[in-house]
Amino acid sequence: MSIDYVACRSIPTMFLDQADRLGDRPFLWRKWDGHWQSTSWNVARDEALALAAGLKDLGLAGGDRVMLVSENRPHWVMADMAAMLAGGITVPAYITNTSADHLHILTDSGARFVIVSTPALAEPILAAAARTAHPPTVICLEMPTRHQAGPVSLISWADAAERGRPRAEATRSTAKGLRRDDVACLIYTSGTGGAPRGVMLSHGALIADCAGAHALLDRIGLGAEVFLSFLPLSHAYEHTVGLLFPISIGAEIRYAESIDRLATNMAEVHPTIMTAVPRLYENMRSRILKAVARQGGTKAKLFYRTVELGSRRCLGERLGLWDTLTDRLLDRLVRAPVAQRFGGRLKALVSGGAPLPHEIGLFFSALGVPILQGYGQTEAGPAITCSPPDRVRIDTVGPPLRGIELAIAADGEILVRGEVVMTGYWNDPAATRRVIGDDGWLRTGDIGKLDEDGYLRITDRKKDIIVNSGGDNISPQRVEGILTLEPEIAQAMVYGDRRPHLVALIVPDGDWAAEWAETHGAAADLIGLCASPDFRRAMGDVVERVNAGLSSVEKIRRFVLTADPFTTGNGMLTPTMKVRRHVIREHYEATLNGLYHAP
Repeated sequence: MSIDYVACRSIPTMFLDQADRLGDRPFLWRKWDGHWQSTSWNVARDEALALAAGLKDLGLAGGDRVMLVSENRPHWVMADMAAMLAGGITVPAYITNTSADHLHILTDSGARFVIVSTPALAEPILAAAARTAHPPTVICLEMPTRHQAGPVSLISWADAAERGRPRAEATRSTAKGLRRDDVACLIYTSGTGGAPRGVMLSHGALIADCAGAHALLDRIGLGAEVFLSFLPLSHAYEHTVGLLFPISIGAEIRYAESIDRLATNMAEVHPTIMTAVPRLYENMRSRILKAVARQGGTKAKLFYRTVELGSRRCLGERLGLWDTLTDRLLDRLVRAPVAQRFGGRLKALVSGGAPLPHEIGLFFSALGVPILQGYGQTEAGPAITCSPPDRVRIDTVGPPLRGIELAIAADGEILVRGEVVMTGYWNDPAATRRVIGDDGWLRTGDIGKLDEDGYLRITDRKKDIIVNSGGDNISPQRVEGILTLEPEIAQAMVYGDRRPHLVALIVPDGDWAAEWAETHGAAADLIGLCASPDFRRAMGDVVERVNAGLSSVEKIRRFVLTADPFTTGNGMLTPTMKVRRHVIREHYEATLNGLYHAP
Protein backbone atom coordinates (compact mmCIF):
# COMPACT_ATOMS: atom_id res chain seq x y z
CA MET A 1 0.00 0.00 0.00
CA SER A 2 1.38 3.38 -1.00
CA ILE A 3 1.28 6.49 1.13
CA ASP A 4 -0.74 9.64 0.47
CA TYR A 5 1.96 11.57 -1.39
CA VAL A 6 0.06 14.86 -1.22
CA ALA A 7 -0.59 14.78 2.53
CA CYS A 8 2.85 13.42 3.52
CA ARG A 9 5.01 16.11 5.13
CA SER A 10 8.43 14.47 5.40
CA ILE A 11 10.48 11.35 4.66
CA PRO A 12 10.71 10.20 8.31
CA THR A 13 6.95 10.50 8.85
CA MET A 14 6.47 8.46 5.67
CA PHE A 15 8.80 5.82 7.08
CA LEU A 16 7.11 5.79 10.49
CA ASP A 17 3.62 5.49 9.00
CA GLN A 18 4.66 2.51 6.86
CA ALA A 19 6.54 0.81 9.71
CA ASP A 20 3.59 1.24 12.09
CA ARG A 21 1.29 -0.26 9.48
CA LEU A 22 3.49 -3.16 8.34
CA GLY A 23 4.88 -4.12 11.75
CA ASP A 24 6.66 -7.46 11.79
CA ARG A 25 6.66 -7.98 8.03
CA PRO A 26 10.11 -8.29 6.42
CA PHE A 27 11.51 -4.99 5.18
CA LEU A 28 15.29 -5.15 4.63
CA TRP A 29 17.26 -8.25 3.68
CA ARG A 30 20.97 -9.02 3.70
CA LYS A 31 22.83 -12.23 3.00
CA TRP A 32 24.91 -13.30 6.00
CA ASP A 33 26.87 -16.54 6.38
CA GLY A 34 25.28 -17.86 3.20
CA HIS A 35 21.69 -17.18 4.29
CA TRP A 36 19.29 -14.33 3.60
CA GLN A 37 18.31 -12.65 6.87
CA SER A 38 15.55 -10.09 7.24
CA THR A 39 14.99 -7.00 9.35
CA SER A 40 11.33 -6.24 10.01
CA TRP A 41 9.72 -2.84 9.70
CA ASN A 42 9.28 -2.75 13.49
CA VAL A 43 12.93 -3.49 14.21
CA ALA A 44 14.15 -0.94 11.63
CA ARG A 45 11.81 1.71 13.05
CA ASP A 46 12.74 1.08 16.69
CA GLU A 47 16.47 1.13 15.97
CA ALA A 48 16.17 4.31 13.88
CA LEU A 49 14.18 6.05 16.63
CA ALA A 50 16.70 4.99 19.29
CA LEU A 51 19.67 6.19 17.24
CA ALA A 52 17.85 9.46 16.47
CA ALA A 53 17.31 10.06 20.19
CA GLY A 54 20.94 9.14 20.81
CA LEU A 55 22.09 11.69 18.22
CA LYS A 56 20.03 14.37 19.93
CA ASP A 57 21.45 13.37 23.32
CA LEU A 58 24.94 13.73 21.85
CA GLY A 59 24.13 17.29 20.78
CA LEU A 60 22.54 17.08 17.32
CA ALA A 61 20.42 20.18 16.66
CA GLY A 62 17.87 20.76 13.92
CA GLY A 63 19.55 21.21 10.53
CA ASP A 64 22.89 19.70 11.62
CA ARG A 65 24.53 17.53 8.98
CA VAL A 66 25.14 13.82 9.55
CA MET A 67 27.58 12.20 7.12
CA LEU A 68 26.92 8.56 6.28
CA VAL A 69 29.66 6.22 5.01
CA SER A 70 28.61 2.60 4.56
CA GLU A 71 28.16 -0.13 2.02
CA ASN A 72 24.54 -1.02 1.18
CA ARG A 73 23.09 -2.78 4.21
CA PRO A 74 20.03 -2.47 6.49
CA HIS A 75 21.91 -0.21 8.90
CA TRP A 76 22.43 2.33 6.08
CA VAL A 77 18.66 2.77 5.94
CA MET A 78 18.31 3.02 9.72
CA ALA A 79 21.08 5.63 9.89
CA ASP A 80 19.50 7.66 7.09
CA MET A 81 16.12 7.63 8.79
CA ALA A 82 17.65 8.33 12.23
CA ALA A 83 19.43 11.48 11.02
CA MET A 84 16.19 12.83 9.55
CA LEU A 85 14.07 11.72 12.53
CA ALA A 86 16.36 13.78 14.76
CA GLY A 87 15.81 16.82 12.53
CA GLY A 88 19.23 16.52 10.90
CA ILE A 89 20.29 16.47 7.27
CA THR A 90 21.77 13.25 5.87
CA VAL A 91 25.01 13.63 3.89
CA PRO A 92 25.67 10.32 2.06
CA ALA A 93 29.25 9.68 0.91
CA TYR A 94 30.69 7.01 -1.36
CA ILE A 95 32.67 4.18 0.19
CA THR A 96 35.17 4.60 -2.67
CA ASN A 97 36.03 8.12 -1.49
CA THR A 98 39.61 8.85 -0.52
CA SER A 99 40.49 10.65 2.69
CA ALA A 100 40.84 13.84 0.61
CA ASP A 101 37.33 13.34 -0.79
CA HIS A 102 35.95 12.90 2.72
CA LEU A 103 37.82 15.98 3.90
CA HIS A 104 36.20 18.07 1.15
CA ILE A 105 32.71 16.93 2.13
CA LEU A 106 33.32 17.27 5.87
CA THR A 107 34.74 20.76 5.45
CA ASP A 108 32.14 21.97 2.97
CA SER A 109 29.10 20.51 4.74
CA GLY A 110 30.29 21.20 8.27
CA ALA A 111 28.99 17.78 9.34
CA ARG A 112 28.82 17.44 13.14
CA PHE A 113 28.44 13.65 13.06
CA VAL A 114 29.67 10.81 10.87
CA ILE A 115 28.10 7.35 10.91
CA VAL A 116 30.44 4.73 9.45
CA SER A 117 29.98 0.97 9.16
CA THR A 118 33.31 -0.92 9.11
CA PRO A 119 36.82 -0.32 10.49
CA ALA A 120 38.20 -0.26 6.93
CA LEU A 121 35.80 2.53 5.97
CA ALA A 122 36.46 4.34 9.25
CA GLU A 123 40.18 4.66 8.56
CA PRO A 124 40.04 7.35 5.81
CA ILE A 125 37.17 9.07 7.61
CA LEU A 126 39.13 9.36 10.86
CA ALA A 127 42.16 10.68 8.97
CA ALA A 128 40.00 13.33 7.29
CA ALA A 129 38.08 14.21 10.46
CA ALA A 130 41.31 14.82 12.35
CA ARG A 131 42.24 17.50 9.80
CA THR A 132 39.03 19.53 10.16
CA ALA A 133 38.81 22.69 12.26
CA HIS A 134 35.94 21.24 14.28
CA PRO A 135 36.20 17.43 14.21
CA PRO A 136 32.86 15.61 14.09
CA THR A 137 31.75 12.85 16.43
CA VAL A 138 32.18 9.52 14.63
CA ILE A 139 29.64 6.77 15.34
CA CYS A 140 30.94 3.32 14.34
CA LEU A 141 28.71 0.36 13.64
CA GLU A 142 31.82 -1.81 14.04
CA MET A 143 34.41 -0.15 16.28
CA PRO A 144 37.99 0.01 14.98
CA THR A 145 40.33 -2.25 16.97
CA ARG A 146 43.12 0.30 16.78
CA HIS A 147 42.52 4.01 17.11
CA GLN A 148 44.95 6.49 18.60
CA ALA A 149 43.49 9.09 20.90
CA GLY A 150 43.14 12.40 19.10
CA PRO A 151 40.73 15.20 18.34
CA VAL A 152 38.03 12.86 16.97
CA SER A 153 35.48 11.49 19.42
CA LEU A 154 34.39 7.89 18.74
CA ILE A 155 31.30 6.12 19.99
CA SER A 156 29.79 2.80 18.98
CA TRP A 157 26.41 2.58 17.26
CA ALA A 158 25.21 0.32 20.09
CA ASP A 159 26.16 2.87 22.76
CA ALA A 160 24.65 5.78 20.85
CA ALA A 161 21.38 3.90 20.34
CA GLU A 162 21.32 2.75 23.98
CA ARG A 163 21.66 6.36 25.13
CA GLY A 164 18.59 7.27 23.13
CA ARG A 165 16.41 4.24 23.71
CA PRO A 166 14.57 5.61 26.79
CA ARG A 167 13.53 8.67 24.75
CA ALA A 168 13.08 6.95 21.38
CA GLU A 169 9.31 7.40 21.10
CA ALA A 170 9.56 11.08 22.03
CA THR A 171 11.61 11.60 18.84
CA ARG A 172 8.42 11.19 16.81
CA SER A 173 7.47 14.74 17.78
CA THR A 174 10.62 16.08 16.08
CA ALA A 175 9.66 14.28 12.88
CA LYS A 176 6.13 15.68 13.05
CA GLY A 177 7.56 19.19 13.14
CA LEU A 178 9.34 18.81 9.79
CA ARG A 179 7.94 20.52 6.68
CA ARG A 180 8.09 19.56 3.02
CA ASP A 181 10.40 22.48 2.22
CA ASP A 182 12.94 21.55 4.92
CA VAL A 183 16.20 20.08 3.57
CA ALA A 184 16.24 16.29 3.98
CA CYS A 185 19.61 15.39 2.50
CA LEU A 186 22.72 16.99 1.10
CA ILE A 187 24.02 14.87 -1.75
CA TYR A 188 27.37 15.65 -3.28
CA THR A 189 27.37 15.26 -7.02
CA SER A 190 29.77 12.71 -8.43
CA GLY A 191 31.96 15.40 -9.93
CA THR A 192 32.34 14.54 -13.65
CA GLY A 193 33.64 18.07 -14.17
CA GLY A 194 35.35 19.07 -10.93
CA ALA A 195 35.01 19.10 -7.16
CA PRO A 196 31.62 17.76 -6.00
CA ARG A 197 29.02 20.29 -4.88
CA GLY A 198 26.40 19.63 -2.25
CA VAL A 199 22.87 19.46 -3.65
CA MET A 200 20.16 20.32 -1.12
CA LEU A 201 17.06 18.18 -1.65
CA SER A 202 13.96 18.91 0.41
CA HIS A 203 11.57 16.36 1.86
CA GLY A 204 9.01 17.61 -0.65
CA ALA A 205 11.38 17.09 -3.59
CA LEU A 206 11.96 13.47 -2.59
CA ILE A 207 8.28 12.78 -1.89
CA ALA A 208 7.25 14.38 -5.20
CA ASP A 209 9.76 12.20 -7.06
CA CYS A 210 8.37 9.10 -5.33
CA ALA A 211 4.86 10.18 -6.34
CA GLY A 212 5.95 10.50 -9.97
CA ALA A 213 7.57 7.05 -9.87
CA HIS A 214 4.40 5.58 -8.36
CA ALA A 215 2.16 7.07 -11.06
CA LEU A 216 4.46 5.57 -13.70
CA LEU A 217 5.03 2.10 -12.24
CA ASP A 218 1.47 1.61 -11.04
CA ARG A 219 0.70 0.84 -14.69
CA ILE A 220 2.34 -2.56 -14.16
CA GLY A 221 0.16 -3.24 -11.13
CA LEU A 222 2.16 -2.49 -8.00
CA GLY A 223 1.63 -4.96 -5.19
CA ALA A 224 3.97 -6.91 -2.93
CA GLU A 225 7.15 -5.70 -4.63
CA VAL A 226 10.69 -6.96 -4.04
CA PHE A 227 13.56 -4.64 -4.97
CA LEU A 228 17.09 -5.97 -5.46
CA SER A 229 19.49 -3.14 -4.65
CA PHE A 230 23.15 -2.99 -5.64
CA LEU A 231 23.86 0.57 -6.81
CA PRO A 232 25.40 2.68 -4.02
CA LEU A 233 22.74 4.20 -1.76
CA SER A 234 24.96 7.26 -1.53
CA HIS A 235 23.92 8.14 -5.10
CA ALA A 236 20.73 10.18 -5.49
CA TYR A 237 19.32 7.72 -8.03
CA GLU A 238 19.43 4.68 -5.75
CA HIS A 239 18.58 6.73 -2.67
CA THR A 240 15.27 7.89 -4.15
CA VAL A 241 14.27 5.17 -6.61
CA GLY A 242 15.84 2.20 -4.81
CA LEU A 243 15.08 3.16 -1.19
CA LEU A 244 12.59 5.97 -0.61
CA PHE A 245 10.18 4.86 -3.34
CA PRO A 246 10.11 1.26 -2.03
CA ILE A 247 9.42 2.64 1.46
CA SER A 248 6.57 4.70 0.07
CA ILE A 249 4.85 1.60 -1.33
CA GLY A 250 5.75 -0.75 1.54
CA ALA A 251 8.07 -2.95 -0.54
CA GLU A 252 10.83 -5.32 0.55
CA ILE A 253 14.43 -4.44 -0.30
CA ARG A 254 17.19 -7.02 -0.65
CA TYR A 255 20.81 -5.94 -0.84
CA ALA A 256 22.92 -7.79 -3.38
CA GLU A 257 26.20 -9.23 -2.20
CA SER A 258 28.16 -7.66 -5.05
CA ILE A 259 27.93 -6.96 -8.75
CA ASP A 260 29.78 -10.23 -9.40
CA ARG A 261 27.09 -12.10 -7.43
CA LEU A 262 24.20 -10.17 -8.96
CA ALA A 263 23.08 -12.92 -11.35
CA THR A 264 23.09 -15.46 -8.52
CA ASN A 265 21.21 -13.08 -6.23
CA MET A 266 18.56 -12.47 -8.91
CA ALA A 267 17.85 -16.17 -9.12
CA GLU A 268 17.68 -16.39 -5.31
CA VAL A 269 15.45 -13.45 -4.43
CA HIS A 270 13.21 -13.24 -7.54
CA PRO A 271 13.06 -9.42 -7.67
CA THR A 272 10.14 -7.62 -9.27
CA ILE A 273 11.87 -4.23 -9.75
CA MET A 274 15.53 -3.26 -10.08
CA THR A 275 17.44 -0.08 -10.85
CA ALA A 276 20.73 -0.07 -12.72
CA VAL A 277 23.04 2.05 -14.84
CA PRO A 278 23.71 1.41 -18.57
CA ARG A 279 27.21 0.08 -17.91
CA LEU A 280 25.69 -2.92 -16.12
CA TYR A 281 23.44 -3.71 -19.08
CA GLU A 282 26.39 -3.36 -21.46
CA ASN A 283 28.38 -5.87 -19.37
CA MET A 284 25.42 -8.25 -19.16
CA ARG A 285 24.88 -8.14 -22.92
CA SER A 286 28.57 -8.79 -23.54
CA ARG A 287 28.59 -11.78 -21.17
CA ILE A 288 25.41 -13.23 -22.65
CA LEU A 289 26.71 -12.96 -26.21
CA LYS A 290 30.04 -14.54 -25.26
CA ALA A 291 28.25 -17.43 -23.54
CA VAL A 292 26.00 -17.95 -26.57
CA ALA A 293 28.99 -17.89 -28.94
CA ARG A 294 30.81 -20.50 -26.83
CA GLN A 295 27.72 -22.69 -26.76
CA GLY A 296 27.16 -22.52 -30.52
CA GLY A 297 24.96 -24.98 -32.41
CA THR A 298 21.17 -24.95 -32.50
CA LYS A 299 20.75 -23.07 -29.22
CA ALA A 300 22.88 -20.19 -30.50
CA LYS A 301 20.90 -20.03 -33.73
CA LEU A 302 17.63 -19.91 -31.80
CA PHE A 303 19.01 -17.15 -29.57
CA TYR A 304 20.10 -14.98 -32.50
CA ARG A 305 16.77 -15.59 -34.22
CA THR A 306 14.99 -14.47 -31.04
CA VAL A 307 16.96 -11.22 -30.96
CA GLU A 308 16.31 -10.62 -34.65
CA LEU A 309 12.54 -11.15 -34.53
CA GLY A 310 12.16 -9.40 -31.19
CA SER A 311 14.09 -6.39 -32.46
CA ARG A 312 11.96 -6.11 -35.56
CA ARG A 313 8.80 -6.28 -33.47
CA CYS A 314 10.09 -3.70 -30.96
CA LEU A 315 10.87 -1.33 -33.81
CA GLY A 316 7.26 -1.50 -34.98
CA GLU A 317 7.64 -3.88 -37.90
CA ARG A 318 4.69 -6.18 -38.57
CA LEU A 319 5.85 -9.78 -38.73
CA GLY A 320 4.47 -12.20 -41.26
CA LEU A 321 2.52 -15.30 -40.23
CA TRP A 322 5.52 -17.63 -40.18
CA ASP A 323 7.72 -15.14 -38.29
CA THR A 324 4.90 -14.48 -35.81
CA LEU A 325 4.49 -18.19 -35.07
CA THR A 326 8.26 -18.59 -34.78
CA ASP A 327 8.45 -15.60 -32.43
CA ARG A 328 5.77 -17.09 -30.17
CA LEU A 329 7.60 -20.42 -30.08
CA LEU A 330 10.80 -18.59 -29.13
CA ASP A 331 8.92 -17.08 -26.17
CA ARG A 332 8.99 -20.55 -24.61
CA LEU A 333 12.31 -21.78 -25.94
CA VAL A 334 14.48 -18.69 -25.32
CA ARG A 335 12.70 -15.80 -23.60
CA ALA A 336 11.28 -17.89 -20.73
CA PRO A 337 14.72 -19.26 -19.75
CA VAL A 338 16.17 -15.73 -19.99
CA ALA A 339 13.41 -14.48 -17.67
CA GLN A 340 14.32 -17.17 -15.16
CA ARG A 341 17.91 -15.93 -15.11
CA PHE A 342 16.49 -12.60 -13.93
CA GLY A 343 14.47 -14.30 -11.21
CA GLY A 344 11.31 -15.06 -13.15
CA ARG A 345 9.15 -12.26 -11.65
CA LEU A 346 10.76 -9.12 -13.07
CA LYS A 347 8.27 -6.37 -13.89
CA ALA A 348 10.73 -3.60 -14.65
CA LEU A 349 14.44 -2.88 -14.93
CA VAL A 350 14.84 0.88 -14.62
CA SER A 351 17.92 2.27 -16.35
CA GLY A 352 19.28 5.67 -15.37
CA GLY A 353 22.40 7.60 -14.47
CA ALA A 354 23.62 7.85 -18.08
CA PRO A 355 22.24 7.39 -21.62
CA LEU A 356 21.37 3.79 -22.50
CA PRO A 357 22.73 2.92 -25.97
CA HIS A 358 19.87 2.13 -28.36
CA GLU A 359 21.34 -1.26 -29.27
CA ILE A 360 21.47 -2.29 -25.60
CA GLY A 361 17.85 -1.37 -24.95
CA LEU A 362 16.75 -3.09 -28.15
CA PHE A 363 18.71 -6.25 -27.29
CA PHE A 364 17.06 -6.75 -23.90
CA SER A 365 13.61 -5.70 -25.11
CA ALA A 366 13.89 -8.26 -27.91
CA LEU A 367 14.61 -10.90 -25.26
CA GLY A 368 11.54 -9.88 -23.28
CA VAL A 369 13.47 -8.18 -20.47
CA PRO A 370 11.45 -5.03 -19.57
CA ILE A 371 13.91 -2.13 -19.53
CA LEU A 372 12.49 1.32 -18.76
CA GLN A 373 15.00 4.01 -19.62
CA GLY A 374 14.84 7.13 -17.49
CA TYR A 375 16.67 10.42 -17.19
CA GLY A 376 17.49 12.62 -14.26
CA GLN A 377 20.12 14.39 -12.23
CA THR A 378 20.85 14.95 -8.58
CA GLU A 379 19.58 18.53 -8.78
CA ALA A 380 16.07 17.26 -9.59
CA GLY A 381 15.28 14.61 -7.04
CA PRO A 382 16.80 12.94 -9.23
CA ALA A 383 14.24 11.24 -11.54
CA ILE A 384 12.87 13.54 -14.26
CA THR A 385 11.56 11.30 -17.04
CA CYS A 386 11.01 7.59 -17.65
CA SER A 387 9.50 5.39 -20.34
CA PRO A 388 5.99 4.22 -19.39
CA PRO A 389 5.98 0.41 -19.14
CA ASP A 390 3.04 0.18 -21.54
CA ARG A 391 4.43 2.67 -24.11
CA VAL A 392 8.19 2.14 -24.25
CA ARG A 393 10.17 3.91 -26.94
CA ILE A 394 13.68 2.57 -26.85
CA ASP A 395 15.29 5.59 -28.52
CA THR A 396 13.94 8.01 -25.87
CA VAL A 397 13.98 8.40 -22.09
CA GLY A 398 10.22 8.83 -21.97
CA PRO A 399 8.03 11.77 -20.93
CA PRO A 400 8.39 13.73 -17.67
CA LEU A 401 7.11 12.11 -14.50
CA ARG A 402 3.84 13.40 -13.09
CA GLY A 403 4.21 16.83 -11.51
CA ILE A 404 7.31 17.79 -13.50
CA GLU A 405 7.40 20.46 -16.21
CA LEU A 406 9.88 20.06 -19.05
CA ALA A 407 10.97 22.57 -21.69
CA ILE A 408 13.75 22.96 -24.24
CA ALA A 409 15.65 26.25 -24.34
CA ALA A 410 16.58 28.00 -27.59
CA ASP A 411 20.06 26.45 -27.49
CA GLY A 412 18.64 22.94 -26.91
CA GLU A 413 19.25 22.79 -23.14
CA ILE A 414 16.72 20.78 -21.14
CA LEU A 415 14.88 22.84 -18.51
CA VAL A 416 13.01 21.34 -15.53
CA ARG A 417 10.54 22.88 -13.10
CA GLY A 418 8.56 21.46 -10.17
CA GLU A 419 8.79 20.55 -6.50
CA VAL A 420 11.54 18.02 -7.35
CA VAL A 421 14.02 20.81 -8.12
CA MET A 422 16.72 21.23 -5.49
CA THR A 423 16.67 24.00 -2.90
CA GLY A 424 20.12 24.96 -4.17
CA TYR A 425 23.83 24.19 -3.82
CA TRP A 426 25.10 24.16 -0.24
CA ASN A 427 27.12 27.28 0.59
CA ASP A 428 27.12 28.35 -3.07
CA PRO A 429 24.36 30.87 -3.85
CA ALA A 430 26.18 32.11 -6.95
CA ALA A 431 26.21 28.62 -8.50
CA THR A 432 22.56 28.19 -7.51
CA ARG A 433 21.61 31.41 -9.35
CA ARG A 434 23.48 30.25 -12.45
CA VAL A 435 21.53 27.00 -12.52
CA ILE A 436 18.06 27.99 -11.28
CA GLY A 437 16.49 31.06 -12.85
CA ASP A 438 14.13 33.52 -11.17
CA ASP A 439 11.31 31.65 -12.92
CA GLY A 440 12.22 28.41 -11.12
CA TRP A 441 13.49 26.57 -14.21
CA LEU A 442 16.47 24.30 -13.55
CA ARG A 443 19.07 24.46 -16.30
CA THR A 444 20.20 20.84 -16.52
CA GLY A 445 23.26 21.32 -18.72
CA ASP A 446 21.95 18.49 -20.93
CA ILE A 447 20.94 18.87 -24.56
CA GLY A 448 17.78 17.18 -25.83
CA LYS A 449 14.67 17.20 -27.98
CA LEU A 450 10.99 16.55 -27.31
CA ASP A 451 8.96 14.61 -29.88
CA GLU A 452 5.32 15.24 -30.74
CA ASP A 453 4.17 13.01 -27.86
CA GLY A 454 6.35 14.71 -25.25
CA TYR A 455 8.99 11.97 -25.10
CA LEU A 456 12.49 13.26 -24.43
CA ARG A 457 15.57 12.28 -26.41
CA ILE A 458 18.96 13.16 -24.84
CA THR A 459 21.67 14.11 -27.32
CA ASP A 460 24.55 15.15 -25.06
CA ARG A 461 25.91 17.14 -22.16
CA LYS A 462 26.10 20.82 -23.05
CA LYS A 463 29.66 21.12 -21.79
CA ASP A 464 30.75 17.79 -23.30
CA ILE A 465 29.86 18.57 -26.91
CA ILE A 466 32.94 18.56 -29.12
CA VAL A 467 33.13 21.43 -31.61
CA ASN A 468 35.79 20.57 -34.17
CA SER A 469 37.89 23.12 -36.05
CA GLY A 470 35.32 23.11 -38.84
CA GLY A 471 32.55 24.18 -36.48
CA ASP A 472 30.75 20.81 -36.45
CA ASN A 473 29.06 19.75 -33.19
CA ILE A 474 29.84 16.13 -32.27
CA SER A 475 28.38 14.03 -29.45
CA PRO A 476 31.25 12.13 -27.79
CA GLN A 477 28.83 9.95 -25.81
CA ARG A 478 27.25 8.68 -29.03
CA VAL A 479 30.59 7.75 -30.60
CA GLU A 480 31.88 6.16 -27.39
CA GLY A 481 28.65 4.19 -27.02
CA ILE A 482 29.04 2.75 -30.51
CA LEU A 483 32.72 1.91 -29.94
CA THR A 484 32.05 0.03 -26.70
CA LEU A 485 29.32 -2.05 -28.31
CA GLU A 486 32.13 -3.91 -30.07
CA PRO A 487 33.17 -7.00 -28.06
CA GLU A 488 36.85 -6.10 -28.54
CA ILE A 489 36.52 -2.72 -26.77
CA ALA A 490 35.92 -2.42 -23.04
CA GLN A 491 36.06 1.38 -22.69
CA ALA A 492 36.70 4.40 -24.88
CA MET A 493 36.95 8.17 -24.74
CA VAL A 494 36.99 10.35 -27.85
CA TYR A 495 38.85 13.66 -28.09
CA GLY A 496 38.98 16.47 -30.61
CA ASP A 497 37.62 19.82 -29.44
CA ARG A 498 38.81 22.56 -31.85
CA ARG A 499 40.72 19.89 -33.77
CA PRO A 500 40.30 18.83 -37.42
CA HIS A 501 39.11 15.30 -36.57
CA LEU A 502 38.46 12.89 -33.70
CA VAL A 503 40.98 10.62 -32.01
CA ALA A 504 40.28 8.07 -29.29
CA LEU A 505 41.71 6.46 -26.19
CA ILE A 506 40.71 2.78 -26.14
CA VAL A 507 40.87 0.13 -23.41
CA PRO A 508 40.77 -3.32 -25.07
CA ASP A 509 38.49 -6.00 -23.67
CA GLY A 510 40.64 -8.29 -21.53
CA ASP A 511 38.92 -11.55 -22.48
CA TRP A 512 39.12 -10.82 -26.19
CA ALA A 513 42.77 -9.75 -25.89
CA ALA A 514 43.60 -13.03 -24.13
CA GLU A 515 41.88 -15.04 -26.88
CA TRP A 516 43.72 -13.03 -29.56
CA ALA A 517 47.04 -13.65 -27.81
CA GLU A 518 46.43 -17.40 -27.62
CA THR A 519 45.46 -17.57 -31.30
CA HIS A 520 48.53 -15.60 -32.40
CA GLY A 521 51.03 -17.21 -30.06
CA ALA A 522 51.62 -14.05 -28.05
CA ALA A 523 51.92 -13.54 -24.31
CA ALA A 524 48.59 -12.72 -22.68
CA ASP A 525 49.95 -9.51 -21.20
CA LEU A 526 47.66 -6.58 -21.99
CA ILE A 527 50.41 -4.00 -21.53
CA GLY A 528 52.64 -5.82 -24.00
CA LEU A 529 49.75 -6.40 -26.41
CA CYS A 530 48.88 -2.69 -26.48
CA ALA A 531 52.44 -2.05 -27.72
CA SER A 532 52.31 -4.86 -30.31
CA PRO A 533 51.97 -3.67 -33.95
CA ASP A 534 49.97 -6.79 -34.86
CA PHE A 535 47.53 -6.28 -31.98
CA ARG A 536 47.17 -2.61 -32.88
CA ARG A 537 46.35 -3.57 -36.47
CA ALA A 538 43.69 -5.96 -35.19
CA MET A 539 42.19 -3.19 -33.08
CA GLY A 540 42.47 -0.86 -36.08
CA ASP A 541 40.21 -3.23 -38.01
CA VAL A 542 37.66 -2.94 -35.21
CA VAL A 543 37.81 0.87 -35.30
CA GLU A 544 37.36 0.84 -39.08
CA ARG A 545 34.35 -1.43 -38.65
CA VAL A 546 32.85 1.19 -36.36
CA ASN A 547 33.84 4.05 -38.66
CA ALA A 548 31.86 2.46 -41.48
CA GLY A 549 28.66 3.37 -39.64
CA LEU A 550 29.67 6.88 -38.56
CA SER A 551 29.38 10.21 -40.35
CA SER A 552 32.58 11.75 -41.70
CA VAL A 553 32.99 14.14 -38.75
CA GLU A 554 32.42 11.31 -36.23
CA LYS A 555 35.03 8.93 -37.64
CA ILE A 556 38.03 8.05 -35.47
CA ARG A 557 41.13 8.90 -37.49
CA ARG A 558 43.74 7.73 -34.97
CA PHE A 559 43.69 6.01 -31.62
CA VAL A 560 45.90 5.00 -28.73
CA LEU A 561 45.53 1.86 -26.62
CA THR A 562 45.89 1.65 -22.86
CA ALA A 563 45.87 -1.41 -20.61
CA ASP A 564 44.74 0.69 -17.64
CA PRO A 565 40.93 0.69 -17.36
CA PHE A 566 38.92 3.72 -16.26
CA THR A 567 37.91 2.98 -12.66
CA THR A 568 36.58 4.74 -9.59
CA GLY A 569 39.90 3.92 -7.93
CA ASN A 570 41.93 6.01 -10.38
CA GLY A 571 39.27 8.71 -10.45
CA MET A 572 38.42 8.25 -14.13
CA LEU A 573 34.91 6.95 -13.44
CA THR A 574 32.24 8.27 -11.13
CA PRO A 575 30.73 5.72 -8.69
CA THR A 576 27.87 5.30 -11.19
CA MET A 577 30.31 4.47 -14.00
CA LYS A 578 30.22 7.77 -15.89
CA VAL A 579 33.44 8.89 -17.56
CA ARG A 580 35.18 11.78 -15.80
CA ARG A 581 36.53 13.42 -18.93
CA HIS A 582 38.56 16.10 -17.20
CA VAL A 583 40.51 13.49 -15.21
CA ILE A 584 41.20 11.32 -18.27
CA ARG A 585 42.21 14.35 -20.31
CA GLU A 586 44.62 15.51 -17.61
CA HIS A 587 46.28 12.08 -17.60
CA TYR A 588 46.38 11.41 -21.33
CA GLU A 589 46.25 14.87 -22.94
CA ALA A 590 49.85 14.86 -24.14
CA THR A 591 49.41 11.41 -25.69
CA LEU A 592 46.13 12.37 -27.38
CA ASN A 593 47.56 15.63 -28.68
CA GLY A 594 50.50 13.65 -30.04
CA LEU A 595 48.15 11.70 -32.30
CA TYR A 596 47.59 14.87 -34.34
CA HIS A 597 51.32 15.04 -35.11
CA ALA A 598 51.84 11.32 -35.76
CA PRO A 599 53.04 10.41 -39.25
